[in-house]
Amino acid sequence: MGTGMEHADQDVVDRWAAAVAAELNRRLTTETLAIKKVLEASITELRGDARLLELLGASIEGNLDTILHTLQHNIAAEHLEAPAAAMEYARRLAQHGVPVNALVRAYRLGQRTLLDIALSEVEVTNLDANLRLSVAHRIVSVVSDYIDWISQQVVDVYEHERERWLATRSSLRTVRVRELLREEDAPAPETEADIGYAMGQQHLAVILWLPDTGKERIADLEQAAHAIAHCAGARRSPLFVAFDRVSGWAWIPLGGRSTIDRSQIRSCVAERADSLSVAVGTPAHGHSGFRESHQRAQLAHDIALLSDAADRRITFYDEPGLPTIALLSKNIEETKRWVAEILGPLAANTDSAQRLRCTLREFLSRGSSHKAAAEVLNLHYNTVKYRIKKAEDERRRPIGTDRLDVELALQACQWLGKSVLMTEQD
Repeated sequence: MGTGMEHADQDVVDRWAAAVAAELNRRLTTETLAIKKVLEASITELRGDARLLELLGASIEGNLDTILHTLQHNIAAEHLEAPAAAMEYARRLAQHGVPVNALVRAYRLGQRTLLDIALSEVEVTNLDANLRLSVAHRIVSVVSDYIDWISQQVVDVYEHERERWLATRSSLRTVRVRELLREEDAPAPETEADIGYAMGQQHLAVILWLPDTGKERIADLEQAAHAIAHCAGARRSPLFVAFDRVSGWAWIPLGGRSTIDRSQIRSCVAERADSLSVAVGTPAHGHSGFRESHQRAQLAHDIALLSDAADRRITFYDEPGLPTIALLSKNIEETKRWVAEILGPLAANTDSAQRLRCTLREFLSRGSSHKAAAEVLNLHYNTVKYRIKKAEDERRRPIGTDRLDVELALQACQWLGKSVLMTEQD
């Protein structure tokens, strides 16, 4: 309704600004995702691994929640506290070598996106033009003041962390390794001397990570890299560099060997008492192999983070189907739609659908043998037969009509988990 006021009373303006903020706070998760998508699409430096992107979302949500509460409750700037997730995200970007200007740009772009959302909300209110303008001015003022304040906070944290990170004993080695991963030309002899590792051999790249408990785990990760290298039969120490405080990259020197004993490496990881997770590339030779093996370990790492399997401690790049799944993971939304099209109700994120998918996957991988699948799953022959029939009934077409697509879709569900499964909201 209109107010008819020529000069809006400040209390009225504040109440309407608070009402807009309350509505946006009700949609906090949705608006956080909207801003996150804009930042990911616009700032390439922010496209890190899944955990870094998750922390980006937490940082956005923390900042958005603080801004909206400031508007709702008229909190003075001097009483604000920076969101913990925003501070940690700045530290993590510093550790990953992301330029500080990318961080600053993220706040400016986030500010613009939030104002677009908030002002659109003001536009749909039934206020006269004068009051609408005053409310919009109030929102712009509070958001701008907050962004100016928080930008200084996160830049200070970033610069302090960057200095600390570069001062660690592995900083030079990390810089040299990142250069090796970027450059295609053969490294100079002094580069190999700086990192203490020879390029002219077979390399096995691994990525190691531990749960983030707020503590630095670099020493634990380096020790784990040495243990895995020993299990892989390496005669020399691996090259290890920290990626951030809870994850690291390593290369195991294989000399002239181009094969590894996976069972030994798997046992080495499984027997550990901690919650170490490992992604493993494939053996490759020389400087190009150094980069190639790491790229494959990175793909295995990305898939492992997307997987819902809590008991998956180690992921090898060349496990059956994984390279193809890595390609499908590049466009999760499109893959999710395709999986739903191929599997129908079997793509649901339910226990019953999961049982049917597991049975069908084993059935197809065992040459469409009910008996062989029953032995692997420790089920009765008739139970397997019933589940396969039920799976076909739910899809409303025989498995044999598009068997290859079905097998690939089942692999996608196994590796990518909830990210490609249908929920009630879908």
